[in-house]
Amino acid sequence: MPAARVEYIAPWWVVWLHSVPHLGLRLQPVDSTFRPRDESYQESLLFLGLVVTVCLGLNLIFLAAYLVCACCCGRDGAVQTKRRHSCCVTWTAVLAGLICCAAVGVGFYGNSETNDGVYQLMYSLDNANHTFSGIDVLVSGTTQKMKVDLEQHLARLSEIFAARGDYLQTLKFVQQMAGNILSQMLGVPTWREVTSELTQLADQTGYAEYYRWLSYLLLFVLDLAICLLACLGLAKRSRCLLASMLCCGLLALLLSWASLAADAAAAVGTSDFCAAPDTFILNVTEGQVRTEVTRYYLYCSQSVSSPFQQALTVFQRSLTTMQLQVAGLLQFAVPLYPTAEKDLLEIQLLLNSSESSLHQLTAMLDCRGLHKDYLDALAGICYDGIEGLLYLGLFSLLAALAFSTMVCVGPRAWKHFATRDRDYDDIDDDDPFNPQARRIAAHNPPRGQLRSFCSYSSGLGSQTSLQPPAQTISNAPVSEYMNQAVLFGGNPRYENVPLIGRGSPPPTYSPSMRATYLSVADEHLRHYGTEFPA
Repeated sequence: MPAARVEYIAPWWVVWLHSVPHLGLRLQPVDSTFRPRDESYQESLLFLGLVVTVCLGLNLIFLAAYLVCACCCGRDGAVQTKRRHSCCVTWTAVLAGLICCAAVGVGFYGNSETNDGVYQLMYSLDNANHTFSGIDVLVSGTTQKMKVDLEQHLARLSEIFAARGDYLQTLKFVQQMAGNILSQMLGVPTWREVTSELTQLADQTGYAEYYRWLSYLLLFVLDLAICLLACLGLAKRSRCLLASMLCCGLLALLLSWASLAADAAAAVGTSDFCAAPDTFILNVTEGQVRTEVTRYYLYCSQSVSSPFQQALTVFQRSLTTMQLQVAGLLQFAVPLYPTAEKDLLEIQLLLNSSESSLHQLTAMLDCRGLHKDYLDALAGICYDGIEGLLYLGLFSLLAALAFSTMVCVGPRAWKHFATRDRDYDDIDDDDPFNPQARRIAAHNPPRGQLRSFCSYSSGLGSQTSLQPPAQTISNAPVSEYMNQAVLFGGNPRYENVPLIGRGSPPPTYSPSMRATYLSVADEHLRHYGTEFPA
């Protein structure tokens, strides 16, 4: 964040956003001067939100058209096409997830920048409030001392010095100097109304900023959760997770466009203020604070003298004169009137306290402190604040792109899951190597063990009428085992009962291996069928 400068210079993004055309709801041009209470200006900011809403409508129309085309297109049965579509779905989902993660990262940075800028604005408002409140306290305290406390002491001294006209003349001169101080204090503006308005502005800004920051934080968490849901749905091939991702993705898409509308209106409105903040403040404070006082604090030019310089000078001179008169009375009147010493000492302490208040008041009325708070507030809202809003707008665009991509990928992934399930439906349900059968078996209790340790096809007859061949005798030639080894793995397996004669498939096999197995199995079944008639 840039340091406080002698002069405020609007950044380039403020100039760019301020140059955005301002149009009313009837498309009539509107003055871009920051006027938050003007209806036409409010309509111009609302028009920006409507433009973003139109973009949302176009996005939804595109998604609807794409989903209709994706659902109506024919099913391609080619294996290579299926693999190509599956790879495309996977990489598209990965790309959408990366875009979403990048969007959340940009959003976190923008949210933090905006929050820092707003809190710097609030900190500057609190400092200015502290200064204004201190000025009011010093002025009211000095007025109280000169108008009430000093008058009481002077009244008692007038009774004591009733017989001495010269002393009474000195007391009247002191009272006259106190009147001069009071008249000069009336020229110092009262900041009570300004302090109340700034306090209310700071409270409202802090309240709105807290919920804005929290809302974006929840939106970031929602986006990351949807990305995780999409990854789990594709990894587990779960239609339930996929459907949940599509619903949540549409919700996040709507929220992204809504946040973009709010960011656009807020960024343009704040830029209108930052383009000419002095003019707005002069218009707002008109009627509450004198124009020369407002300009003194806004510009704080060394060539312009303080509007309080004369009042402070008169205050200092009158106070010095009063101190000299009281010191003379202490020196000459107290020996004659000892009872007057207490009141004179009280007046001396009061004048010393007023001198200390004068120095503090001079420092607080100086423009450098309040002007620094003013520049810090502008730097917070016009630099960090608007910059953060721009990053949040970029986050909204990237998030909308990511979730639009996810919604487009969803039907493709759904069709891919359906195609995979139909391929498994072509396999026998009793096949233990069918993944669907394994899933069903996980939820069903296991069947009882079969009495026979061999299985035969239905062409051989029932199991109860067949006697399996002896385990130590095999009528199959060695070449049969070798052929079997060539078909199913390349290594001969010498067993008492041939694998082909069992009618059982190998542990893993492809569709081509299954077809080969069935043709060879039929031949051997016919061979064993002659040896073991039903």
